[in-house]
Amino acid sequence: MNFKSRIVSILLSGTLLAGAAGAEPPAAAPAAAVPVAAAPPDAAAAAPAAPATDAPPADFKTLDQEVQGLKKDVIDLNKDLFVLEEELLFPANTQVAVYVSMDVGSFFALDSVTVKIDNKEVKNYLYTAREADALLKGGVQQIYLGNLKVGKHELVAFFTGKGPVERNYRRGATINFDKGVGAKYLELKISDKVPKHQPEFTIKDWE
Repeated sequence: MNFKSRIVSILLSGTLLAGAAGAEPPAAAPAAAVPVAAAPPDAAAAAPAAPATDAPPADFKTLDQEVQGLKKDVIDLNKDLFVLEEELLFPANTQVAVYVSMDVGSFFALDSVTVKIDNKEVKNYLYTAREADALLKGGVQQIYLGNLKVGKHELVAFFTGKGPVERNYRRGATINFDKGVGAKYLELKISDKVPKHQPEFTIKDWE
């Protein structure tokens, strides 16, 4: 190669090098898009609201207290009306009340009681097993409430039930009493007559 040819080669080489140095590198291929996971919602916001465990609102408490107060007022009013009705229907100056009580063991099981005043039947009461049991446990029943004029009167009571050895049993008791001014209270009492192994029926005048 002659000198001229070498010069041309060098110049060409320099041009190529310069061009290579100044040329911009080829653009890189765009990277594949990577999906970004959405941020998890706030735990407090995502969690369901916990059920309220606090006491009911004050408004509900107040309403419940008012309802309970009204119930008590109604009960008290009914009691007052009952007393007023008794006073109107059976004034103290003419009132007579008859009660039944029992103090027995195995000699008598009560079925019914019939009450007559001045030879007129005023009450015939048939007892359930539950009512008879309540009397045996010390309960006292008001069997009759009525009016009597002032003066002398007679009360007769008949007791029916099962006597000793489960036999049908019917006995009576009588009392003559004076009805004065004011209420009169009489008690029909059933008790054991232990020595004779028999029930006993008496009428007590609570003067």
